[in-house]
Amino acid sequence: MSRAARAAALLLALLLACARDAAAQPLVADLSSHEISITTGFSGTELLLFGATEGEGDIVVVVRGPAGPATVRRKSRVLGIWINTDSVRFEGVPSFYRVASSRPLDQVGTPGMRQRHQIGVGAVSARPPEGTSPERLAEFRDGLVRAKLREGLWNDVPGQVSFMGPKLFRTTISFPPNVPTGIYNVEVFLVKDGREIGAQTAPMRVKKTGIGARIYDFAHRHAAAHGLVAVLIALAAGWAASAAFRRS
Repeated sequence: MSRAARAAALLLALLLACARDAAAQPLVADLSSHEISITTGFSGTELLLFGATEGEGDIVVVVRGPAGPATVRRKSRVLGIWINTDSVRFEGVPSFYRVASSRPLDQVGTPGMRQRHQIGVGAVSARPPEGTSPERLAEFRDGLVRAKLREGLWNDVPGQVSFMGPKLFRTTISFPPNVPTGIYNVEVFLVKDGREIGAQTAPMRVKKTGIGARIYDFAHRHAAAHGLVAVLIALAAGWAASAAFRRS
């Protein structure tokens, strides 16, 4: 059996299982895999999210990566040179963010519900320092969003959740080559008449494997030794290049 045929058979079996479970729950969903392994030459990947509902409604999927601080800097021209002149450090910023929906987000739920569940880029959590003025906050938050979009780590155009019949649904979640490692939360919401009537959360993990993982682990556990090795390698490479140049 080919790889595509095996994947199709697995998907069908999982969807049928979800459909049976949905008889007792308003929403059942799962991922094709709960782990992404980053190896040398990793160029990004996709995961399939699938599920079933007990009744009608809209499906919204939100994927968030590990949260942490993010500093946004503003450059100004001083004496003909562009330098950083101001910055704002946000806390609790998701390192990765994806959203998908069966309908346009502004037609799903209420603004309060979307804000509460961080549905849409405008609702993503990013805590500024206390006392930040609304004007300054808006400017630097816009800068944060632009930076994340430019890196490909957030999406402001929701993906499409497709229904296969009245109950079964699916969507594809794309992860870029620079996807951060850590534990991710995948939330699925069933929304009807402006309110959430079902929800499910599933964790997933992104990790480095192989020689890249060993180098990454060594660099974080033994930073000084890693720096020394990097300097020695650079010196050796410079000496080799110089020797080759002299011989030529």
